[in-house]
Amino acid sequence: MLIKRSVDIPSSEITDEKVYLNRRAFMRAATRAASAVAAGVLGAESLLLAQAAAPHGAKLRKITKSPLSTTEKVNTWQQITTYNNFYEFGSDKDAPAIYAKGLKTAPWSVGIEGEVAKPAIWHLEDILKGRSLEERIYRHRCVEGWSMVIPWVGFPLRDLVKRLQPTARAKFIEFTTLADYAQMPGLRVPTLRWPYVEGLRMDEAMHPLAILAVGLYDEVLPNQNGAPIRLVVPWKYGFKSIKSIVKIRFVEQQPTSSWQISGPGEYGFYANVNPTVEHPRWSQAREVRLPGLFRNRPTLMFNGYGDQVATLYAGMDLRAHF
Repeated sequence: MLIKRSVDIPSSEITDEKVYLNRRAFMRAATRAASAVAAGVLGAESLLLAQAAAPHGAKLRKITKSPLSTTEKVNTWQQITTYNNFYEFGSDKDAPAIYAKGLKTAPWSVGIEGEVAKPAIWHLEDILKGRSLEERIYRHRCVEGWSMVIPWVGFPLRDLVKRLQPTARAKFIEFTTLADYAQMPGLRVPTLRWPYVEGLRMDEAMHPLAILAVGLYDEVLPNQNGAPIRLVVPWKYGFKSIKSIVKIRFVEQQPTSSWQISGPGEYGFYANVNPTVEHPRWSQAREVRLPGLFRNRPTLMFNGYGDQVATLYAGMDLRAHF
């Protein structure tokens, strides 16, 4: 099958990112490694390579705290940067931390196309010029049943949309990920149709919870987490939050996302977290909070952001529009 089912995880005590390689973290990693090897998911050697990931010292400045953040305990840097879905670098959870190290993220450009006042190629520094960066602590829920709490650093997507001046015909936004076969070994495997494509309805994109992230904790975004710029939509499953964006296209018709093409009966356009709609191959009713081992947390509608986003879908059949 296309996505490996991962173990589920409960909350754990937060560990300072500077001391994550302590005995306790190592023992947790060893436990996960033993389970993963038994399941045939990854080898001990690759796990140790992933464990080497660490803060690289590229600091972001003048970051404000967002009132939209959750108060839940945050996962550690090590957990967030060594357990990832980024199929361009491989389908195993540790593969991105190993193979994304060489990804060149500067200079970086994003093409602006479609129903927009001034189509152009924007450099990342121009996108970020004048942007006030915020720390947004969001729940991140994966369709496979695991979740984390991540301190993203970014700015509201709607701020960029307003600058780009979409026309009245623009009803959706389509995003495209980099597809560089020289840098991304996972592209050699036809897991999906490359490049990776995702989309949002315009009112979803304009919601204040949707952000473009450029950092993690107070540092520049690591490659395996979608550097240098990625989408974060916290009320949707993680695959909706597209990484390493190189194109933003404003369109009148609903775009078809990569996972819709791959499995139209399993992955809908909206991808809202909805525990009442089961994936055809597993239940979404409960989740595990990394680095735990058991699926012992009830999955919350809209990932717990229902009070903020439920009105976006008023009157919609969320089983038909999944």
